[in-house]
Amino acid sequence: MILDHKKVERISKALGDPYRLKIMEMAKSSGGEWVQCACIGSNIELAQSTISHHISQLVDADLLIAEKDGRNARYQVNKEVLSAYVNFLNQLQG
Repeated sequence: MILDHKKVERISKALGDPYRLKIMEMAKSSGGEWVQCACIGSNIELAQSTISHHISQLVDADLLIAEKDGRNARYQVNKEVLSAYVNFLNQLQG
């Protein structure tokens, strides 16, 4: 997968917040399994609406894959997009 500059910008902005980075770390630490929204909320001391906003930014940047699980939502790192982003950054390094 090759990312265009607009996509790289969106991903960079999404990762530019410490809470979003923490959410990504939590999703990654689930070992490839889905992480429940409630689990994220219990580990970050923010209002649920703020957590939802941060998760939405990560989903919009395609860094997280969202799936409905009944009335709840669960998330997983989009490894393909994250890998393409890392590859883009590595190309900048030369």
